[in-house]
Order: sequence, then structure tokens, then C-alpha cells
Amino acid sequence: MSEKKSSKGLIIVLLIVLVLVAGAFGGYVVYDKIQADIKGEPSKTDIEYTLVIGESDFQYDVSQKLYNNGIVINDTVWSSWMDKHYPDFVYINGEYQLNAGMSYEEIAAKLQAPDISHKTVKVVIPEGYTVFDISKTLEENGVCSASDFLEACKSKDAFAEDYSFLETVPDSDTIAYELEGFLFPATYDLGENTEPDDVIREMLDAFEVRIDSKWTDYCEANGMTLFELVNLASVVEKETLGQGVAEDIASVFINRLNSSTQLQSDVTIDYGNALREAGFPDEIVTSYNTYKCPALPSGPICNPGVKNIDAVVNHNDTNYMFFFSYNNGADFYFTDSYEDFSAQWEKLKDTNTQ
Repeated sequence: MSEKKSSKGLIIVLLIVLVLVAGAFGGYVVYDKIQADIKGEPSKTDIEYTLVIGESDFQYDVSQKLYNNGIVINDTVWSSWMDKHYPDFVYINGEYQLNAGMSYEEIAAKLQAPDISHKTVKVVIPEGYTVFDISKTLEENGVCSASDFLEACKSKDAFAEDYSFLETVPDSDTIAYELEGFLFPATYDLGENTEPDDVIREMLDAFEVRIDSKWTDYCEANGMTLFELVNLASVVEKETLGQGVAEDIASVFINRLNSSTQLQSDVTIDYGNALREAGFPDEIVTSYNTYKCPALPSGPICNPGVKNIDAVVNHNDTNYMFFFSYNNGADFYFTDSYEDFSAQWEKLKDTNTQ
């Protein structure tokens, strides 16, 4: 072998050794960094991140968020560590304040105690609930504040682009809550500390999927808007007391509307009183009082269910112009004569003891 070839071979051997040494050194450096990451580095608290875990987020999604925002240096290592130490770990919906100086153990512990919980709770919104009832229920269940929800319900503007049925809500200064009537009564799974707009969208979604062609056909045939149909149904909802007489009650109101007679429904006064207590001016309060306004109230007075919207569409064909309930709402009396109405009321009014 020549001296030249021997020198060349030696150089190649040295290069291989250097590569192996560098690789080993690099491996040790990476290993040290991962071990430091697992144990935590108090000096790295300058990197902070608010982790948000939603309903659709699982360990892979959490790992990616932690890695992409500098909280862990390797998402695969973090995920493997969690699988080994907490194989049955349950991720709780919420918001978490984290920093890169935290150890894996500290992160795991933190992920069981959200700074802001988004835990899902079951919320029941019965038929006939008003915005006031709904706001109180949401606050009691930790979903959002009552005042924030009520404020969001005043205007349709943030939602109209996505829900075409809101286009039927007229632009009027006398409508207290433009979304009243369309917040569909149902049972919802809602996250704690949810933005009011997100809650509202779930309720509007629920209303939208229930819009029936017979509703729109009825509106078209009778020169009504969907807003007016829901408005009338909301009054029927509050008057029925769940006694299965909605179709007759609807017929009374429709007969009155067709004859340009005021509805004169006491439940609209109750809603106006609630508006007054909420700070609305007399002009708006009066516009809901069907003893003072010429026809329908300015807007719906509650959120009716499908049954009572259907009751308006499928109302009985009667000549009834008057009705009242007696026996504390257990029974109803219908008539087309005011004299008969007055006489029967005098006989039966004492059966209402509440």
C-alpha cells in the first residue's frame, strides 16, 4: 500500500470517528434537554401560554398545542410520558395558564384544575321561557353571566348573516330583545364559562333545524312573517297553561287580529312589567301591552315550542272572540259573545284561588 493511500484511509477513519463522536454528543445533548424538560426548568418561565382544551381536543391535540407554543420541546416524548404515567388521563375542557418552566408532572397536575372551566353541563330550557328565565338558568349553571346574555340578545346584528330567518325581525326601536322567540327551548350540553354569543348560536341552530315548510307556507298564505308567527305563538304559549287548548286560544287571537280588535292578553302585561324592571322605558313597555297596542306586541314575549307554533298554524276554525281560564287554569271557557263572557266570568271567577 502506498503512503498516499494510507493517509487517505486514515483521514476517512478520523472523519467517521468524528461523526460518531458528534452524533453521540448531540444525542447526549438532546437527551439532557428532554430530561430537563421532563423535570422542569424554573429559569424558562418567560415562555407563557394559555392552553384552551375544547370538546374535540384529545391527547394528540393537546400535545401539539404544548409543542407548538414552546411549553414542551418534543410532543412525542410528552405524549409517551403521559401514556406511561397517566394511561387513563381525562382532559377537562377549559383554559390553563402554563409556562415552559413547568415539569411534566406539574403540567399534568395543572391539566386537572383549569383556571377557567369549560366543563360541559346539561341545561334544560323549558318551552315558554323568556330571555330573563334563560339568562338566570345559564348563570345558575355557570355557563355565562345573566347580564352578558341579556345584552347579547338585544340585537340580531351579530347573527343575522348566518340565520336568514332573523331577517324577518323588523328594525324597530320598540323591540326590547330582537332574539326573543328564536332561542329554542330544549336540553343543551353547554360548556361552563362559554361566551354568550356561542350559547345563542346553539339555540338559533336548534330553531333553524325545526323550521317547517308548513310554517312558511302559512305565513305566505296569510301575509305574515315568521317573526309575526313566532310572536303570536309566544302569546299562545303563555296563555295555554299546558292544558291542550292552544288551537282554540290561537283561534281567538287570530279572529281578533282579523277584525282589528286588540288582543287584550294579560300575559303581555306581565312581560311588559318584566321589561320595566329591567330598566326599559315606558315607550317600549307600552308597545308590548296588548291592551294599548293595536295588534301584536312589539316582539315575542317568550320562546315558544314547536307545539304552540303548530297550534297557530293549525288553529281551530271558530268564531270565538273571548276566553278565560278557571279552576286555577284547569279549565277554559270560550265564547263569541262579550255578554256571555262577562256572565260566565262572574259565575266562575271565584274558582281561581291563586
